[in-house]
Amino acid sequence: MAGPSTAERGERQQESSGPPRARRFGPPRLRTIIILVVALVLVAGGTVWLLHGSNWTRVERVSVSGTRVLTPAQVREAADVPVGDPLISVDTEAVEARLRRKLPRIDEVGVERSWPHGIGLKVTERTPVLIVQKGRKFVEVDDEGVRFATVSRAQKGVPALEFEPAGSGSAAASLRRFGEDRLVREAVRVAGRLPAAVARDTRTVKVRSYDDISLELSGDRTVAWGSGEQGERKARALTALMKAAPDARHFDVSAPTAPASSRS
Repeated sequence: MAGPSTAERGERQQESSGPPRARRFGPPRLRTIIILVVALVLVAGGTVWLLHGSNWTRVERVSVSGTRVLTPAQVREAADVPVGDPLISVDTEAVEARLRRKLPRIDEVGVERSWPHGIGLKVTERTPVLIVQKGRKFVEVDDEGVRFATVSRAQKGVPALEFEPAGSGSAAASLRRFGEDRLVREAVRVAGRLPAAVARDTRTVKVRSYDDISLELSGDRTVAWGSGEQGERKARALTALMKAAPDARHFDVSAPTAPASSRS
């Protein structure tokens, strides 16, 4: 039997070499896409309703942790969390800002959503390292020199800060140069460098100038500390002096390379 002619083979090659036919979505695949789109819209709408319109995710309780001097009720009142509002809409940064502004005793605060109905407030209070007496009240000062609270009774074991710059001379010049806040921070710096045993016995930190800070200890003992610089070296020198001269009443570590002690 004779095969296809040359002309017929050419026509077939032209037909097979043409562009491929585009696939068309059949009705079943189109229905699947429509169903998926509708499902996504329903899920998105349901999520929005659940977070903003449903009673299932509204604020019902505000919990407080970490308080020592403050009470949970004080923290909740200052936070002013909108109970009854959708949990997702609570502005946690605004809540944090209110707490810091209204309660200076708070050093750090975390505001977290606790799904589905709660807001958690975790606070860290400032710890006083010095007390400044103002009339019959006491101002608490933390380890950064921040005066954060005024109380009617001084906390036991916290040294008093006496700020006594002279009206003239080098002490007055020091006050003009550094300012009262800087001198208070230097006193805090000194208090933070004291050896643990000395810190327990410290009753008063006196500040006359930047370079003239001294301590009054229990047992009528005093320490001339000088400035807040070289605090660790001064702490080591003071520890060594107290061991070498346990009966001494006055210690001078203002120059830690040449510390001195005396009984008078």
